[in-house]
Amino acid sequence: MKPFSYIYLFVAAILLIVATPILLLVSFKKKYRDSIPARFFLWKNPPFEKEGIWFHVCSFGEVRSIKPLIEDLSLPVNISVITNTGYKEAEAVSENVRFLPYELWLPWWVRKQKLLVVSEAELWYMLFLSAKMKGTRTIFINARISDHSYQNYKRFAFFYKRIFENIDEVYAQSQKDKERLEELGAKNITVCGNIKAYGKVAVSKEYPKPSQNVLTLASTHEGEEKMILDRIVIKDGMKIIVVPRHPERFDEVAHTLREFANKKHISFGRFSEIESFEKDITLVDKMGELVNIYAISDIVLLGGSFVDGVGGHNPLEPAHFQTKIISGPYYFNQKALYELVENIEIVDIDDLPHALSIVQASKANLKVDIKPIKEALDVV
Repeated sequence: MKPFSYIYLFVAAILLIVATPILLLVSFKKKYRDSIPARFFLWKNPPFEKEGIWFHVCSFGEVRSIKPLIEDLSLPVNISVITNTGYKEAEAVSENVRFLPYELWLPWWVRKQKLLVVSEAELWYMLFLSAKMKGTRTIFINARISDHSYQNYKRFAFFYKRIFENIDEVYAQSQKDKERLEELGAKNITVCGNIKAYGKVAVSKEYPKPSQNVLTLASTHEGEEKMILDRIVIKDGMKIIVVPRHPERFDEVAHTLREFANKKHISFGRFSEIESFEKDITLVDKMGELVNIYAISDIVLLGGSFVDGVGGHNPLEPAHFQTKIISGPYYFNQKALYELVENIEIVDIDDLPHALSIVQASKANLKVDIKPIKEALDVV
């Protein structure tokens, strides 16, 4: 390793020592009970036993996005993740799943693989360096640099250049991403679109379509549910379905929806208890149901776009079912995906009532024409 790498590991060690008391306290929370001990202290988190293709992704959504790439692979598939929800989803795809350890441990934890495939923004210096040191070919897929984060990347360009020295191939989402990645030192860049557009969008369970219009609040974040509900006018027995982004918020959102239902004199139910959409407003407090709900939705409000700081969520899945899609103005992390969909209506929160009053005007359609990124894996 070069001197920079030893300095990097020394700083990582100091940070871990300083952060250990906080990490131990936080690990008692249900959300982090498995991930923090595994990532920072290697608790029940051994190296991969089988040499194959190693995919590293962050969370639930990214695991789902790589499924089409995994389907036809003959080599063992190893998957590392960051979050608990990502881990559970990965277990349905591969029997070889790990939490990615803190960078300090990676030089000793990483074993040789045929290929390391890292998705989106998971640019960990020691991950790529350790893989290359073990003789593993490395590729970075679905690469993007959003407008929101562009200046931060440029500010630390010297650091990202060192990361890209250990990445053999990069597959960018757009030409603009390619140009920005080149500024940071990336090489062998191919523009091939967004991997999330490759996926087969299929329901895991078919639910009867209510006769009334179905309005779905999808992947909502803190504050969004109340912000949106305060501006909704319920007409003709409209059914409202709310799907929060994070499961730890289910009880909090249930309280908000129950108060709204009481105020409007309508019925409320939790999907985990009733398993139907017979109530006027339903909280979906169960993971993995969003695509099934898109299939019966007439209107989808994409969460994470009405509050600043999140950057929006994936519009491709609801567009597959040709629903009406309404988004807030804060979708900076999803611009590349929004460009793949026609007829998304972008509105400020105060204009939402008007947008909902003309929801029948046009439906969203996918405009995707990209080559499968599977070609990058065929040479293994």
